[in-house]
Amino acid sequence: MRSVWAASGFGGQGGGVARAIAAVQVCAAMRAAAAALIANAAMLADLDRAVGDGDLGATAARIAMALTTYLDETEEADLGRLLGRAGMAVQRAVPSTMGRLIATALVRAGQPVCGKHFAAPDDLVRMLAAADAGVRLRGGARPGDKTLLDTLHPAAEAFAAAIADGAGLSVAATRMVTAARAGRDRVTGLRNRVGRASWFGADSEGKIDPGAALALVVLEALAG
Repeated sequence: MRSVWAASGFGGQGGGVARAIAAVQVCAAMRAAAAALIANAAMLADLDRAVGDGDLGATAARIAMALTTYLDETEEADLGRLLGRAGMAVQRAVPSTMGRLIATALVRAGQPVCGKHFAAPDDLVRMLAAADAGVRLRGGARPGDKTLLDTLHPAAEAFAAAIADGAGLSVAATRMVTAARAGRDRVTGLRNRVGRASWFGADSEGKIDPGAALALVVLEALAG
């Protein structure tokens, strides 16, 4: 399957930008993320059982269903409203810690493109950065605490650096995922410092953080 980036008409292996991403591509990206969450729900549940109550798989599926239901009903072309309302749909359907964080990421990602019907590469950089900052503020965690931020933050930084270097979106998306995966792996040996997983203390060392894994699933889906 072609990635959302390639389908949008952006440059390929280092190519230049052809046109901006519209609501239809953003909707396709959210659908891809929803499908990936459902496909990986069992894996996320297994990871969560090791350092939590094992409900992350079910939470991921509920997030996916909330997104899919919203996308089936919306015809919104304003990117800011599209993402903001997607976030609110997740918030209503999944009032858990992860649901609130994903909702915050969506709402905050929409703020830089409020009133816009198309997103250029620089807009996408701002959207990822806003999602990163929103999750950090909402969850009270920092990179290194072994949370989803350890995937999202390096991904946003790598994507921004690639775009600043003039890379096409396919290349930038690949670098984003590579950085996200490295971020997840970098903290796997550490002890969880935030959330339910922190209750396990030293027993959380060496175990993949479930939130970081969920964020990687989403980012990999966006990159195709």
